Amino acid sequence: MKLAAAVTCLTTVLLASLSALPAPAAAGQPALSDSLAAELVNAAGKEASVRGTGRHIAAAAIVRAQVLLDRAHFSAGEIDGAPGSNLKAALAGFQKAHDLAADGTLNAATWDALNSDPSDALIGYTVSEQDVAGPYQAVPDSMADKAKLSSLGFASIEEALGERFHVSPALLQKLNPGKDLQRVGEQIVVPHVEGAAPLPKGARIVISKAGRTLTLYDTAGKAIAQFPSSSGSDHDPLPIGQWKVNGISNKPVYWYNPKLFWDAKPGDASAKIPAGPNNPVGVAWIDLSKPHYGIHGTPVPAAIGKTQSHGCIRLTNWDVALLITAVGAGTDVVLQD
Repeated sequence: MKLAAAVTCLTTVLLASLSALPAPAAAGQPALSDSLAAELVNAAGKEASVRGTGRHIAAAAIVRAQVLLDRAHFSAGEIDGAPGSNLKAALAGFQKAHDLAADGTLNAATWDALNSDPSDALIGYTVSEQDVAGPYQAVPDSMADKAKLSSLGFASIEEALGERFHVSPALLQKLNPGKDLQRVGEQIVVPHVEGAAPLPKGARIVISKAGRTLTLYDTAGKAIAQFPSSSGSDHDPLPIGQWKVNGISNKPVYWYNPKLFWDAKPGDASAKIPAGPNNPVGVAWIDLSKPHYGIHGTPVPAAIGKTQSHGCIRLTNWDVALLITAVGAGTDVVLQD
């Protein structure tokens, strides 16, 4: 099956309302500019006296919690060191899976469960020749210009390292003040997201429109992974119901058909968009039995869980790449309000 030909869900990111963005720091709450030295991040949340709760917690502790949640497959999306709806949902999902009160806060019981993973949240990394070489190329806005490229790779080394380590480029810079990411041999610190336990095979995917999450369950009905998602809009509502996975396309080509999009510009023509992480559907497409709908990646990870889509279910590239290791043709998919 040529799954790429079935791809019709454009991932042009709609602007999020201010209410959907993470709230600013409350009075007395440490800002992101607080010290994020690796030793402080790696120690955060380990001592009851310095854990903090809810939103009143240092950025170092938030970073460590986001990394540990990622390693446990209950992703908060892009690791950014800031509180917000994605972190709250990830904590609630993790808590529920561990038989804790699912209030979405970083309380003592949740830290105890997260600390069952003894790994450091930040580890050292040496910038390689391949990292610096890229190649990198600016990504044009229009579909017609995208179609002229041979691939849709990363635009910068910051974007490439950010995606590899599931971290926002802004936080990567804050974690490495004074470091030159474009120098071969530069020693930096990155989130320890590689080498986590593999995701077991799943039996059922549930997408919650209201919760802005995708949850994967095993055959016993236990949640084994949760990812933030963007799904549906007023123009292109999520097709509520029960469906199946038809198949999976890794590194898909995207076939743009302007006739399928209410917001297509006059004069837009059909186009074949090359594969790559900046492809409109990212690095993977999970084809659903509902025609023209799928679960896929995105070139804009910071928008996941904060914007709407053209009906499909959008995840970060790294989350969809993990999901395709655990599902396949025939997996049940439930789309719900």
